[in-house]
Amino acid sequence: MITINGHQLTIEEVIKVARHNEIVKIDQSAYGQIEESRHWVDEITQAETPVYGINTGFGIFSDRKISKADAALLSRKLILSHAVGTGENLPIEVVRAAMLIRANTLAKGYSGVRPVIIETIIQMLNKHVTPLVPSQGSLGSSGDLAPLSHLALVFTNDEQDNDEDSGWALFDGEKISGKAAMHKAGIPRICLQEKEGLALNNGASFSAAIAAIAVYDAECLLTSAEIALAMSMDALLGVSTAYDQRIHAVRNHPGQVKVADKIRNLIKGSTLIDATGRVQDAYSLRCAPQVQGAAEDALTFIRDMISREINAATDNPLLFSPGIALSGGNFHGEPIGMVMDFLSIALTEVAGISERRIFRLTDGKLNEGLPPMLVDTPQDAGLNSGMMMPQYTAASLVLENQTLSSPDSIYSLPTSAEQEDHNANSMTAARHALQVTENTAHVIAIEVYCAARALDIRLRQYPEAKMGRGVSMAHQFIRSHIPYQAGDILWGPEIERTKKLVRTQELNKFVMGAIDVN
Repeated sequence: MITINGHQLTIEEVIKVARHNEIVKIDQSAYGQIEESRHWVDEITQAETPVYGINTGFGIFSDRKISKADAALLSRKLILSHAVGTGENLPIEVVRAAMLIRANTLAKGYSGVRPVIIETIIQMLNKHVTPLVPSQGSLGSSGDLAPLSHLALVFTNDEQDNDEDSGWALFDGEKISGKAAMHKAGIPRICLQEKEGLALNNGASFSAAIAAIAVYDAECLLTSAEIALAMSMDALLGVSTAYDQRIHAVRNHPGQVKVADKIRNLIKGSTLIDATGRVQDAYSLRCAPQVQGAAEDALTFIRDMISREINAATDNPLLFSPGIALSGGNFHGEPIGMVMDFLSIALTEVAGISERRIFRLTDGKLNEGLPPMLVDTPQDAGLNSGMMMPQYTAASLVLENQTLSSPDSIYSLPTSAEQEDHNANSMTAARHALQVTENTAHVIAIEVYCAARALDIRLRQYPEAKMGRGVSMAHQFIRSHIPYQAGDILWGPEIERTKKLVRTQELNKFVMGAIDVN
């Protein structure tokens, strides 16, 4: 069970709820602050002093005073008018992650919502009511207004309670109206009160949700990329000198040192390494710790930023003791947008250097005596294409990554009649980072698949040779799931199976756990 209080949510807990349906509850200790902040909203409403977002209009209309009688209606109209997203719906895991993060944000106790708002979101998570949320239409400034409004449509209502105003949701695998989904799940829908509409849609929670998933997956991929590198090193009869601990110690970048340490452990005991007498390798082998290590260091920074963001109070205004409403800009998604751009760049480089190793494995002039395109024997070339097309696919995905990793957070267009004159573009940056993550997973899977095949062929050439201890385990694991195929077959499904082993961490756990590499 995951307990939220606005302060201690982890990326791993987000994944447990988003992907594995872990049960969620509110920490009892959070209720005091939640209820106190709601009391402050009530006091402001009674006093009728203009306070942004509580009894005024929004954005360019912040100077328009709203009567006490209409203050609650203001929240409902905000949700209805802002649910204008477009495009394909976001994956279920992203919506669930965003719901958890938004509930956690509100549980922090600075947003002025009633506890029932948070409790309802949690019930939806626990009973698997998932709003359908379009993926496009958010600038990530004033938060993810449109996506969060689509989410809120499902569990909020008004006196009319029209089915057509309730959005759409998935429940029991069926797409139905939000109203119907909530009814079937036995969860009452809520009439919003003052401030609650703005508290629900004002914050970059969908950007943060995508970011949390991307960070988690990226960390898994970096480990898989190290295993792929070690396998390619063995298959290409690599030179160990470049991994000497002394080289990396004197540059002293933690990620670089970590990657070199892991590769030394993975290739330990290999008789294929240093078998040619070459002095040094091409950069894709020799400089891999510097490239993949830089990505490790980038991810450490990115994880820290996103871990803070999923525990942040991000709407506006925020309520502070003794009942002071402060208007600010915590909804602005710039911190997420910047680090998602950084993540895209880091993973694009990891995929890029992986593709270069795939290229070397398949090029008969560069692969140290392996058959061209890794056909079974040189005599099979021509009739068989071998790994020609998997390398094409890897190259295509790397090129796509290079486009997707062009920074999004540097772009801005003004909105709301120049009131919102600098926007973060964080949602686009996060969506692009998630796509880069998916593309990188496929490239790494192709390298693992090609390297395993190259090792099979190499061991036929050198029957007495030994692979490195970690490489041997990786090869054994792949072959236990995907047997060697001599001639051309439909390679695509086998590569997809390899990607699944990479994405689910099965390969990582089998190899790294057995050789005790951290």
